[in-house]
Amino acid sequence: MNKDQVKGALKDAAGKVQEQAGKAVGSRKQQAKGLARQATGKVQKAYGDVKQALQEPKKA
Repeated sequence: MNKDQVKGALKDAAGKVQEQAGKAVGSRKQQAKGLARQATGKVQKAYGDVKQALQEPKKA
């Protein structure tokens, strides 16, 4: 695992918490921020996945 995969997964998890907190208090703004953070995290994790795949030696 590389740092982009870890940071992306953490952002995704934090976004889920923020979205649920927004739902709990009735704040659409916090829900939207949570969804945006999740999307950012997923993109960063996907970037890390690609980066890792390119670094791994191919198995024959």
